[in-house]
Amino acid sequence: MAFPWFAIRVKSNFERRTSRYLEGLGLEAFHPVYRTRRRWSDRIKQVELPLFPGYVFCRFDPQDRLPVLQAPGVVSVVGFGGRPTPVDEEEIAAVQSIVRSGAPALPWPFLRVGQRVRVSSGALSGLEGILLEIRNGCRLVVSVTLLQRSVAVEIDRADIEPVL
Repeated sequence: MAFPWFAIRVKSNFERRTSRYLEGLGLEAFHPVYRTRRRWSDRIKQVELPLFPGYVFCRFDPQDRLPVLQAPGVVSVVGFGGRPTPVDEEEIAAVQSIVRSGAPALPWPFLRVGQRVRVSSGALSGLEGILLEIRNGCRLVVSVTLLQRSVAVEIDRADIEPVL
């Protein structure tokens, strides 16, 4: 049986380093990134940035979390009352689907209200989220409730259906 996913709070810009260290310990770690263009005074460059800045997701036994807490850059495991709280498996699977699809994704403010939709076809088929319309286009917003953070991905309106 696989352990649940947990969110780990890390120091700024330590997401990649912490994730690699945890994978070196034999743990399953996930730090989703997106590509964006950044402008400097002399050039424009493509860079990878974390979809959830300051967080890494990891599967581990909550009773044996000391190796995780000792990883470089780790601040804490997200939880309540001093106990780690697992992240919903479906929410992690949704974010992983978005990353694997290769569709342009970006961090998005956490949303609670809005119309819930399901993607009916395409690379993200079966995914559920909140529909937004931005500049003549549609975006599907998928949230990680525990972190109160969200990810938005561009989708085709023809590929979605309302969730009843």
